[in-house]
Amino acid sequence: MNLKLLLFILLNSCFLLSSTTFANDYVGSEKCFDCHSEQYNKWQASGHPWKLRKVEKARYAKLPLPPGYSWDDISYVIGGANKKARFIDKDGFIITAAKDGSEAKTQYNIEDGSWSFYHKGEKKPYACGPCHMTAYSPEGHQDNLEGMVGTWAEDGITCEECHGPGMEHLRNPVKTTIKKITEVDLCGKCHQRGGTGPEPPASKGFIRHHEQINELKAGAHGDLSCVECHNPHERAILVKKNLCADCHGDIAASYAATLHGKQGTECIECHMPKASKSAISVASYTGDVRTHIVKINTAADANMFKEVEKDGKKTTYAKGFVTVEYTCLSCHGSRDKAWASKYATHFHGNK
Repeated sequence: MNLKLLLFILLNSCFLLSSTTFANDYVGSEKCFDCHSEQYNKWQASGHPWKLRKVEKARYAKLPLPPGYSWDDISYVIGGANKKARFIDKDGFIITAAKDGSEAKTQYNIEDGSWSFYHKGEKKPYACGPCHMTAYSPEGHQDNLEGMVGTWAEDGITCEECHGPGMEHLRNPVKTTIKKITEVDLCGKCHQRGGTGPEPPASKGFIRHHEQINELKAGAHGDLSCVECHNPHERAILVKKNLCADCHGDIAASYAATLHGKQGTECIECHMPKASKSAISVASYTGDVRTHIVKINTAADANMFKEVEKDGKKTTYAKGFVTVEYTCLSCHGSRDKAWASKYATHFHGNK
């Protein structure tokens, strides 16, 4: 072969390899640590990096495994931080049965240590993009595993999923070379179901999980941005304090003089009850995720849910308010809605 032609082929091969490897300019979250260690460490303690983890990392979380499985049978773990964990086998399929193929509960619920069925016995591909990983593409199979639908740059929701590719910022670390997005639609890529409209889908008496944007738009605070309450680098429960009083000062002052105010019951206990369910319900009107609807309808006959029929299929949605069985009876379980309605009417005191 002509030497010049050989050199041309080799140079072009190197160029194509380099272009393929670095075309998306994602550098990985560990690069961010070098300059942003405080934000990185807070983010590591949040749920976002736990959305998907390779077995090499996940096995140290000391999670129990589905019947018959060992860590040598697992390729990835979905979740495992706060609510639940699901497991992916060596072929990239979500485990839905015992290793011997018999019926088994394969979703581990962290809060109470119970197990639940998940698509019992189905051959379930892992098709959770783009909400469990960074820089998702629907093309191909991650790690060449048949059950993995799509490929991505990094497991979990990492820095570059929200801030964009970091290569330019790494080369020139100034504010103008990285994205800082505060719009609700960024969070709405994942924290919604069926789009970002104001109708949160519900099932079996609870709002379904990861629908915070649907809830927010359905309720009384649809114009708020998520970052007005949350620091996206921290755990969701570490919300900024005393935010309600910033806008509702008179009501907050009046409420502080009531029995509940004096005993330290916070606004979110009633206005953001656990009316949503991710893994388990701990009582008849208590799920495991706080709703973002906020508005309360205190009428005793109010129904929080509605059923809509479309194309012959019925779907349940939450309305733009929560009702007293979720706000009051989750604590006062021996009472009824009529009692709750009576006492909730002037709950904030004179305001």
